[in-house]
Amino acid sequence: MFIIELPFSIAGLALFGISSPDLYRTRFWKQGSDLGWNSNPNQAVYAAANYRSYSSPLPWSQFTTNFNVVISVLSVFILLCKAVAWIIGVLHPLISLIIHAALVALWAVAIHNQAAPDMSDPKHPQPGAPWYITKSCGPPIDKDLIGYCKQAKGAFAVTVLMCALFLLSCIVALISLYPDKEFRNARSTRLSDRESQNQAPWEMMQVPGTPGTTGGLKSPTTPRTTAFNQLSGHGKPPVRMGNKGIPLRHHIAMGEETYAGSSRR
Repeated sequence: MFIIELPFSIAGLALFGISSPDLYRTRFWKQGSDLGWNSNPNQAVYAAANYRSYSSPLPWSQFTTNFNVVISVLSVFILLCKAVAWIIGVLHPLISLIIHAALVALWAVAIHNQAAPDMSDPKHPQPGAPWYITKSCGPPIDKDLIGYCKQAKGAFAVTVLMCALFLLSCIVALISLYPDKEFRNARSTRLSDRESQNQAPWEMMQVPGTPGTTGGLKSPTTPRTTAFNQLSGHGKPPVRMGNKGIPLRHHIAMGEETYAGSSRR
């Protein structure tokens, strides 16, 4: 769809850019007035001379020309942004729907502006679209306006095609929002794996309780703790041999007495 959208976007940008600011709009207006198909552009001059407010009909207004140029430039810019977003994988269906819905609204307004009626002159009403859209680009049209008439017809055709293309993109985005069977199966698998991970016991929950904590020994005892308790006189008293004290001091005291007795002898 990008390949289809690119040439139409460039064509619209070229056609509306060439017609800006007023290549043939006023001349078309004057030509239709001479043939009795629409109002006369001199009404703006008469209204200004009589200090009356006057707004040009939409098909012949400067606002319509500027609006067409702006949305054509904006469409090319958005097309480049969409291409980059699609390449990096962030053009999600919801984002695509919002973008293309906005573009459909803009191009629909452009269609309305170009095909709006001209009822400003009661003597020469134009209930439908301007003559360059509804009539052929031939006699009684002036020869120097035939090429411009075809160009204006082409610009209006590009406007309709752009609106239809963006509407098709909205439909594709809506269809893409509904997950297919493969996506639903993959999502259910991910959810099942996540639930099984949440229900699995933690690794540290299987470790036995630490001694001295709730459910363990109240006084954790290690070989080093036992040795320090005996040296400091705390804890369970050691087996005594003769004199009071711990076994190491008892043996040292007996050795000193034996050495002293042998010296006296």
